[in-house]
Amino acid sequence: MHIERVPNRNSHPTVLLRESYRENGKVKKRTLGNLTGQPEETIEALRVVLKGGRMMPMTSALTIEASLPHGHVAAVVGVIKSLGLKSLLGTKQTRYRNLILALIAQRVLQPASKLASHRLFNTTTLGQEFGVADANKEELYKALDWLGAQQERMENRLVKQHLKDGSMVLFDLTSTYLEGRQCELAEYGYSRDHRPDKLQIEIGLLCDKEGRPLAVEVFPGNTGDPTTLTAQVNKLKARFGLKQVIVVGDRGMITQARIDEDLQPAGFSWITALRHSTIRSLAKTDNWPSLFDARNFAEITSPDFPGERLMVCRNPFLAEDQGRSRRELLTIAEQGLETILQAVQEGSLRDCGQIGKRADRVLRKLKIARYFNLEIAPGRFAWSRKQAVIDQETALDGIYVVRTNLPEKEISSADTIRQYKSLAQVESAFRHLKSSLDIRPIFHFRADRIKAHVFLCMLAYMVERKMRIKLKTLLFTDEAPLLPDDPVMPRESSPNAKEKTGTRRSPVGHALQSFSTLLEQLATLTRNTVRAQWEPATGKPFEMLANITPLQQEAFRLLSTSP
Repeated sequence: MHIERVPNRNSHPTVLLRESYRENGKVKKRTLGNLTGQPEETIEALRVVLKGGRMMPMTSALTIEASLPHGHVAAVVGVIKSLGLKSLLGTKQTRYRNLILALIAQRVLQPASKLASHRLFNTTTLGQEFGVADANKEELYKALDWLGAQQERMENRLVKQHLKDGSMVLFDLTSTYLEGRQCELAEYGYSRDHRPDKLQIEIGLLCDKEGRPLAVEVFPGNTGDPTTLTAQVNKLKARFGLKQVIVVGDRGMITQARIDEDLQPAGFSWITALRHSTIRSLAKTDNWPSLFDARNFAEITSPDFPGERLMVCRNPFLAEDQGRSRRELLTIAEQGLETILQAVQEGSLRDCGQIGKRADRVLRKLKIARYFNLEIAPGRFAWSRKQAVIDQETALDGIYVVRTNLPEKEISSADTIRQYKSLAQVESAFRHLKSSLDIRPIFHFRADRIKAHVFLCMLAYMVERKMRIKLKTLLFTDEAPLLPDDPVMPRESSPNAKEKTGTRRSPVGHALQSFSTLLEQLATLTRNTVRAQWEPATGKPFEMLANITPLQQEAFRLLSTSP
């Protein structure tokens, strides 16, 4: 038996169930039934049965043997490829290269220790993508050692790609604490994590003017900020072969000593800022601007800074915050001093030393002892504000001074200020390293492995940074903040950003996401290992993706990759 379609000129074809037979040696056909008008799926099912196939419920036809989150892995792997990280690590596909690529991707997806990472490789398709599903902890540590040996070569290549003579480089420093006490780099120092009880290391990050990380260096935890600059100048000059660059760093980094001993001898230019103590001295000179125009900045010169231009900036929002903070601290301090006065008047506090200790404790805790005069005698206590000091500091609220040795023909005052403020991009990198990429806690105790771990985190930040830029239309991110004419003022939200904030929707209608929740959304796109029940037991299973959602489709489009 078979199914035959007989075409009709002016209507749908006739569908007949027929069988062939022989009569007098000739093959003939006879019609057993007319299937015209039956659902197409019914006709097709009958055709399968007539050909010897078996019919079964769809739920029994295919077996899903495994289902792993895949979409977020595909997104990260796609960006790793577009950044050229594979070739940056090495042109040959080696086991160590694949392990490091997997560790970079894992840190973007779900940061974890090396011990946990090799277990996590099999909870998504990441282990399959890089062929490291069978990795063990010892292999990952050896791969980390291999990465440490590649760091200098890789940084040299990154700098060659993104810097040239005359380029602007951003450099900043942060610290992070360690677990354990055995590492030779671990020291107590100024903790930017507010953990003075912990041993720490310091991390210096070198970026181009766009905020793209190019090199990272780890220092002992008690290294002073200016000392780290010397190493960067030597690196830029000797290792990277740059003859002239513009170094942008904060006031604690680029001191006068570093300018005299490092930057000037190297032939480098600089953009930095003055310390508050220097600003107070400068404000007493005749060159200090008496008022600011609508731009909130003025350029001056000073004999104390020969060959340099000084941009005096006043941020009105910062001035308001500093003034309000000072007023609140003065009120709190006077409440504490009033409590001491009551104790003295009641006779429970008479000793001069005890009175002084309690007053000192109140003022030093708030760091405003310079604002008060204290009068202490046996059984007597009084205080008054140093109004002249308060007025002097109030006049400098919101003031900062940017300095550079670049001539005006090379860079305007406004652009100099903007470039100094671009250090915020390095600070943003540090925030991501410490939050979404979890550079800490650090459990390694060997100095070389700590350095390799930090470099691995820098490479992961390169991937995350690229993804955030590409996916910004789907994130709570201003895609094009308005650059104000006044460089001192903060950037304004664009009309597009205001609309996104109001509707909480992307321009094409998708619900806005944070970076982490977008990764979670992508992870719901699974890759399934499927086996057909009609295949023999030795038949190979095949892979099939779950149906992609519109949000996932848009994310892959923005990343210029596919699942």
